[in-house]
Amino acid sequence: MELIHSGKVRDVYLDGQDLILVASDRVSVYDVVLPTPIPDKGKILTALSLWWFDQLADVCPNHVISGTDVPAEWAGRAVRCRRLEMLPVEWIARGYLAGLGLQEYRAKGTVSGVPLPAGLAEGSKLPEPIFTPTTKATVGHDEFITFNDVVDQIGADTAARLRDMTLEIYRRGAEIAAERGIIIADTKLEFGRAPDGTLVLADEVLTSDSSRFWPASSWQPGRTQHALDKQFVRDWSSTLDWDRTPPGPSIPDDIVQATRARYIEVYERITSHKWEEK
Repeated sequence: MELIHSGKVRDVYLDGQDLILVASDRVSVYDVVLPTPIPDKGKILTALSLWWFDQLADVCPNHVISGTDVPAEWAGRAVRCRRLEMLPVEWIARGYLAGLGLQEYRAKGTVSGVPLPAGLAEGSKLPEPIFTPTTKATVGHDEFITFNDVVDQIGADTAARLRDMTLEIYRRGAEIAAERGIIIADTKLEFGRAPDGTLVLADEVLTSDSSRFWPASSWQPGRTQHALDKQFVRDWSSTLDWDRTPPGPSIPDDIVQATRARYIEVYERITSHKWEEK
Protein backbone atom coordinates (compact mmCIF):
# COMPACT_ATOMS: atom_id res chain seq x y z
CA MET A 1 0.00 0.00 0.00
CA GLU A 2 1.02 3.57 -0.67
CA LEU A 3 1.03 6.24 2.05
CA ILE A 4 -0.65 9.20 0.36
CA HIS A 5 -1.25 11.50 3.34
CA SER A 6 -0.02 11.80 6.90
CA GLY A 7 -2.09 14.23 8.94
CA LYS A 8 -1.85 15.39 12.52
CA VAL A 9 -3.52 12.27 13.89
CA ARG A 10 -4.45 10.10 10.87
CA ASP A 11 -2.53 8.40 8.08
CA VAL A 12 -4.16 7.55 4.76
CA TYR A 13 -3.03 4.68 2.53
CA LEU A 14 -4.12 3.76 -0.98
CA ASP A 15 -5.05 0.09 -1.40
CA GLY A 16 -6.22 -0.50 -4.97
CA GLN A 17 -9.30 1.68 -5.41
CA ASP A 18 -9.89 1.93 -1.64
CA LEU A 19 -8.39 4.05 1.09
CA ILE A 20 -7.22 2.73 4.45
CA LEU A 21 -7.73 5.43 7.09
CA VAL A 22 -5.54 4.75 10.14
CA ALA A 23 -6.18 6.60 13.40
CA SER A 24 -3.03 7.00 15.49
CA ASP A 25 -2.73 7.71 19.20
CA ARG A 26 -1.26 11.14 18.44
CA VAL A 27 -2.98 14.18 19.91
CA SER A 28 -2.81 17.72 18.56
CA VAL A 29 -3.77 21.00 20.17
CA TYR A 30 -3.75 24.36 18.41
CA ASP A 31 -2.61 22.50 15.25
CA VAL A 32 0.55 21.22 16.99
CA VAL A 33 1.09 17.48 17.45
CA LEU A 34 2.25 16.82 21.00
CA PRO A 35 5.07 14.31 21.56
CA THR A 36 3.09 12.13 23.98
CA PRO A 37 0.46 9.70 22.63
CA ILE A 38 -2.78 8.84 24.39
CA PRO A 39 -2.89 5.01 24.60
CA ASP A 40 -5.76 3.43 22.61
CA LYS A 41 -7.01 6.83 21.43
CA GLY A 42 -7.05 5.81 17.76
CA LYS A 43 -8.93 2.61 18.49
CA ILE A 44 -11.50 4.35 20.70
CA LEU A 45 -12.19 7.05 18.10
CA THR A 46 -12.43 4.48 15.31
CA ALA A 47 -14.90 2.33 17.26
CA LEU A 48 -17.02 5.35 18.16
CA SER A 49 -17.04 6.65 14.57
CA LEU A 50 -18.10 3.25 13.22
CA TRP A 51 -20.94 3.15 15.75
CA TRP A 52 -22.12 6.62 14.72
CA PHE A 53 -21.81 5.90 11.00
CA ASP A 54 -24.19 3.00 11.54
CA GLN A 55 -26.63 5.10 13.57
CA LEU A 56 -26.67 7.87 10.95
CA ALA A 57 -26.84 5.73 7.81
CA ASP A 58 -30.38 6.89 7.07
CA VAL A 59 -29.37 10.57 7.21
CA CYS A 60 -26.69 10.39 4.54
CA PRO A 61 -24.30 7.87 2.97
CA ASN A 62 -20.83 7.49 4.46
CA HIS A 63 -17.42 6.43 3.21
CA VAL A 64 -17.11 3.17 5.18
CA ILE A 65 -16.51 -0.03 3.23
CA SER A 66 -15.35 -2.15 6.19
CA GLY A 67 -14.12 -1.72 9.72
CA THR A 68 -12.57 -5.20 9.73
CA ASP A 69 -11.12 -5.76 6.24
CA VAL A 70 -7.89 -3.93 7.08
CA PRO A 71 -4.26 -4.99 7.59
CA ALA A 72 -3.84 -6.94 10.82
CA GLU A 73 -1.31 -4.52 12.30
CA TRP A 74 -3.96 -1.77 12.21
CA ALA A 75 -6.88 -3.84 13.43
CA GLY A 76 -9.24 -1.75 15.53
CA ARG A 77 -7.79 1.58 14.45
CA ALA A 78 -8.28 1.47 10.68
CA VAL A 79 -11.24 1.72 8.34
CA ARG A 80 -11.42 0.71 4.68
CA CYS A 81 -13.09 3.63 2.88
CA ARG A 82 -14.30 4.84 -0.47
CA ARG A 83 -12.06 7.34 -2.20
CA LEU A 84 -13.77 10.72 -2.46
CA GLU A 85 -13.14 14.23 -3.70
CA MET A 86 -13.12 16.02 -0.35
CA LEU A 87 -14.83 19.39 -0.11
CA PRO A 88 -12.72 22.36 1.10
CA VAL A 89 -14.89 23.26 4.11
CA GLU A 90 -15.12 22.17 7.74
CA TRP A 91 -18.85 21.63 8.35
CA ILE A 92 -19.61 22.69 11.93
CA ALA A 93 -22.88 22.67 13.88
CA ARG A 94 -23.22 24.34 17.27
CA GLY A 95 -25.94 23.95 19.84
CA TYR A 96 -24.10 25.67 22.68
CA LEU A 97 -21.76 28.65 22.98
CA ALA A 98 -18.12 27.70 23.48
CA GLY A 99 -14.62 27.96 22.05
CA LEU A 100 -14.00 30.24 19.08
CA GLY A 101 -17.75 30.74 18.73
CA LEU A 102 -17.82 32.29 22.20
CA GLN A 103 -14.95 34.61 21.29
CA GLU A 104 -16.72 35.91 18.18
CA TYR A 105 -20.01 36.27 20.03
CA ARG A 106 -18.38 38.39 22.73
CA ALA A 107 -16.80 40.62 20.09
CA LYS A 108 -19.63 40.90 17.57
CA GLY A 109 -22.76 39.16 18.84
CA THR A 110 -22.49 36.64 16.00
CA VAL A 111 -20.87 33.30 15.14
CA SER A 112 -19.82 32.88 11.51
CA GLY A 113 -22.02 35.84 10.76
CA VAL A 114 -25.09 34.24 12.39
CA PRO A 115 -26.64 36.77 14.82
CA LEU A 116 -27.41 35.44 18.28
CA PRO A 117 -29.52 36.88 21.12
CA ALA A 118 -27.87 39.23 23.59
CA GLY A 119 -27.03 38.05 27.09
CA LEU A 120 -25.69 34.58 26.32
CA ALA A 121 -22.86 33.27 28.51
CA GLU A 122 -20.16 30.66 28.13
CA GLY A 123 -21.88 27.29 27.78
CA SER A 124 -25.34 28.74 27.05
CA LYS A 125 -27.68 26.61 24.98
CA LEU A 126 -28.55 28.35 21.71
CA PRO A 127 -32.20 28.88 20.71
CA GLU A 128 -31.59 26.36 17.93
CA PRO A 129 -28.49 24.72 16.42
CA ILE A 130 -26.59 26.91 13.97
CA PHE A 131 -24.29 26.18 11.03
CA THR A 132 -20.86 27.79 11.45
CA PRO A 133 -18.45 26.59 8.72
CA THR A 134 -14.72 27.20 8.69
CA THR A 135 -11.97 26.99 6.14
CA LYS A 136 -10.00 23.75 5.93
CA ALA A 137 -6.49 25.13 6.19
CA THR A 138 -3.55 23.02 5.04
CA VAL A 139 -1.21 25.50 6.76
CA GLY A 140 -2.11 27.60 9.80
CA HIS A 141 -5.48 27.71 11.52
CA ASP A 142 -9.00 27.21 10.22
CA GLU A 143 -11.00 30.44 10.10
CA PHE A 144 -14.73 31.11 10.33
CA ILE A 145 -16.55 31.74 7.07
CA THR A 146 -20.20 32.46 6.38
CA PHE A 147 -22.76 30.36 4.57
CA ASN A 148 -22.50 32.79 1.65
CA ASP A 149 -18.76 32.09 1.47
CA VAL A 150 -19.57 28.37 1.16
CA VAL A 151 -22.07 29.11 -1.60
CA ASP A 152 -19.36 31.00 -3.48
CA GLN A 153 -17.04 27.97 -3.22
CA ILE A 154 -19.32 25.06 -4.07
CA GLY A 155 -22.64 26.47 -5.28
CA ALA A 156 -25.95 27.25 -3.61
CA ASP A 157 -27.62 23.83 -3.97
CA THR A 158 -24.69 21.81 -2.63
CA ALA A 159 -24.05 24.29 0.18
CA ALA A 160 -27.68 24.17 1.30
CA ARG A 161 -27.84 20.36 1.18
CA LEU A 162 -24.68 19.97 3.23
CA ARG A 163 -25.71 22.66 5.72
CA ASP A 164 -28.98 20.83 6.26
CA MET A 165 -27.23 17.44 6.57
CA THR A 166 -24.72 18.88 9.05
CA LEU A 167 -27.51 20.24 11.25
CA GLU A 168 -29.53 17.00 11.00
CA ILE A 169 -26.50 14.88 11.96
CA TYR A 170 -25.88 17.17 14.91
CA ARG A 171 -29.53 17.07 16.03
CA ARG A 172 -29.73 13.30 15.73
CA GLY A 173 -26.44 12.82 17.56
CA ALA A 174 -27.35 15.30 20.28
CA GLU A 175 -30.66 13.53 20.90
CA ILE A 176 -28.99 10.14 21.22
CA ALA A 177 -26.25 11.48 23.49
CA ALA A 178 -28.77 13.34 25.66
CA GLU A 179 -30.51 10.05 26.38
CA ARG A 180 -27.14 8.91 27.81
CA GLY A 181 -26.63 12.05 29.91
CA ILE A 182 -24.13 13.73 27.59
CA ILE A 183 -24.40 17.11 25.90
CA ILE A 184 -22.84 17.48 22.46
CA ALA A 185 -22.08 21.19 22.42
CA ASP A 186 -20.80 21.28 18.86
CA THR A 187 -19.28 19.05 16.21
CA LYS A 188 -17.14 19.25 13.09
CA LEU A 189 -17.85 17.09 10.03
CA GLU A 190 -16.23 16.45 6.68
CA PHE A 191 -17.93 15.57 3.42
CA GLY A 192 -16.70 14.42 0.03
CA ARG A 193 -18.14 13.76 -3.38
CA ALA A 194 -18.22 10.25 -4.87
CA PRO A 195 -17.50 9.76 -8.59
CA ASP A 196 -21.24 9.61 -9.29
CA GLY A 197 -21.75 12.97 -7.57
CA THR A 198 -23.22 11.62 -4.33
CA LEU A 199 -22.39 13.67 -1.23
CA VAL A 200 -20.78 11.38 1.37
CA LEU A 201 -19.99 11.78 5.07
CA ALA A 202 -16.29 11.00 5.64
CA ASP A 203 -13.36 11.04 8.07
CA GLU A 204 -14.71 10.71 11.64
CA VAL A 205 -18.08 11.58 13.15
CA LEU A 206 -19.18 12.76 16.61
CA THR A 207 -15.98 11.75 18.39
CA SER A 208 -14.05 13.31 21.26
CA ASP A 209 -11.59 14.78 18.76
CA SER A 210 -14.25 16.39 16.56
CA SER A 211 -16.89 17.38 19.13
CA ARG A 212 -17.32 18.97 22.54
CA PHE A 213 -18.89 16.57 25.04
CA TRP A 214 -20.11 17.72 28.46
CA PRO A 215 -21.82 15.74 31.24
CA ALA A 216 -25.41 16.96 31.39
CA SER A 217 -25.43 16.51 35.17
CA SER A 218 -22.81 19.24 35.70
CA TRP A 219 -23.73 21.63 32.86
CA GLN A 220 -24.07 25.20 34.08
CA PRO A 221 -23.95 28.24 31.78
CA GLY A 222 -21.60 31.01 32.75
CA ARG A 223 -18.52 28.94 33.46
CA THR A 224 -16.11 26.52 31.82
CA GLN A 225 -17.73 23.11 31.42
CA HIS A 226 -16.28 19.74 32.41
CA ALA A 227 -14.74 18.48 29.16
CA LEU A 228 -15.07 14.83 28.13
CA ASP A 229 -13.07 15.46 24.96
CA LYS A 230 -9.81 16.85 23.61
CA GLN A 231 -10.57 20.22 25.21
CA PHE A 232 -9.20 18.75 28.43
CA VAL A 233 -5.73 18.60 26.85
CA ARG A 234 -6.12 22.10 25.39
CA ASP A 235 -7.05 23.43 28.83
CA TRP A 236 -4.01 21.75 30.38
CA SER A 237 -1.69 23.16 27.71
CA SER A 238 -3.10 26.65 28.32
CA THR A 239 -1.68 26.57 31.86
CA LEU A 240 1.87 26.27 30.48
CA ASP A 241 4.41 28.83 29.36
CA TRP A 242 4.07 27.68 25.74
CA ASP A 243 3.52 29.86 22.68
CA ARG A 244 1.47 27.22 20.78
CA THR A 245 4.17 26.64 18.19
CA PRO A 246 6.22 23.45 17.65
CA PRO A 247 7.65 21.66 19.46
CA GLY A 248 4.72 20.99 21.71
CA PRO A 249 5.07 20.09 25.40
CA SER A 250 5.19 16.53 26.66
CA ILE A 251 2.02 15.47 28.46
CA PRO A 252 2.51 14.26 32.04
CA ASP A 253 1.23 10.80 32.88
CA ASP A 254 -1.68 11.98 35.03
CA ILE A 255 -3.02 14.11 32.17
CA VAL A 256 -2.52 11.20 29.74
CA GLN A 257 -4.50 8.83 31.95
CA ALA A 258 -7.25 11.38 32.65
CA THR A 259 -7.59 12.08 28.92
CA ARG A 260 -7.79 8.39 28.08
CA ALA A 261 -10.42 7.90 30.78
CA ARG A 262 -12.55 10.67 29.24
CA TYR A 263 -12.38 9.11 25.76
CA ILE A 264 -13.40 5.74 27.19
CA GLU A 265 -16.22 7.27 29.26
CA VAL A 266 -17.75 8.93 26.20
CA TYR A 267 -17.47 5.74 24.15
CA GLU A 268 -19.08 3.59 26.86
CA ARG A 269 -21.87 6.02 27.74
CA ILE A 270 -22.88 6.76 24.16
CA THR A 271 -22.64 3.24 22.74
CA SER A 272 -23.58 1.33 25.92
CA HIS A 273 -20.65 -0.98 25.07
CA LYS A 274 -17.89 -1.77 27.54
CA TRP A 275 -14.50 -0.71 26.23
CA GLU A 276 -12.22 -3.71 26.02
CA GLU A 277 -8.58 -3.25 25.14
CA LYS A 278 -7.68 -5.07 21.94
